[in-house]
Amino acid sequence: MPLIATVALSMLMTSGHGKNDAPEKTVPDACVAEGASTEAVFRIPFRVVDGRIYVDARVNGAGPFAFAIDTGASGLGRADASLVKSLSLPITNRGESSDGVNRASVDMTHFHSLQIGTFRRDDFEVITRDYSSRLSAEAAISGIIGRDFFADGTLVIDYPARMLSFYRTLQLDTNSPHVTPYERPFRVKVRIGGVATEGNLDTGANVEFMMPTTLFDKVSSAPLEVAGDATLTNTSLTTKSAKVAGPFRFGGATHSNIDVRVSDRFPELLIGARILQNYKLLIDQPSKLVAICPSR
Repeated sequence: MPLIATVALSMLMTSGHGKNDAPEKTVPDACVAEGASTEAVFRIPFRVVDGRIYVDARVNGAGPFAFAIDTGASGLGRADASLVKSLSLPITNRGESSDGVNRASVDMTHFHSLQIGTFRRDDFEVITRDYSSRLSAEAAISGIIGRDFFADGTLVIDYPARMLSFYRTLQLDTNSPHVTPYERPFRVKVRIGGVATEGNLDTGANVEFMMPTTLFDKVSSAPLEVAGDATLTNTSLTTKSAKVAGPFRFGGATHSNIDVRVSDRFPELLIGARILQNYKLLIDQPSKLVAICPSR
């Protein structure tokens, strides 16, 4: 789980025609169309703790346990050391974990099943390590659900409504307002003032924006102040902070005068949960499209 973050979205666009004009094509709005002609595989409420999205999950039929939904985490999921102990899960293998800065060797364990709502994945290995010891008692987790858990459909994270949905038949349209493509999960095009770059949508990072110093130097001349350490999965980074005028534009989002964390060692622009929590986010992995919908 890279840092810690949160997002949300929602919006509407229509088109019409005059009496003697040829009808114009109505541009489909992904945010409004959600659920209109498709049935959700599941639709469950979530809670936000310290910026992270928390849901109740069952592991091997036991639970419920608190799991974080982390779009910055690869694979199907993670198991906290406390869960491994309470369920007597075996260590089945050794793996490798990367937080974008450093790699580390980690233990693996096996889930017979991981279920949220009525949706379940069976028989897979996950990384296990101690995640919760660096969190408050309120924010402690038993595990993480990674982006591959939703790889064969469209995940909808509705922050304003605190609702998580998953669809197998809902496909985003590149003609829809605020839909943007991505190549690597989930890096989308971002413009900061006149500078074009790419940002990683990370619901597991409890920051607004974090960026490398090289990018900061291109977008701002504001003085940097010491901001303390940022804790990644395998790394602790010394960071500084500054207010960047922007505006920051990505998908349907626009933000100005943002407090940004800056580090010499951080490799990319990160869009964290503290920004995303203002939107409804739709992630269509089969089509490699994301919709970022501002609140109506």
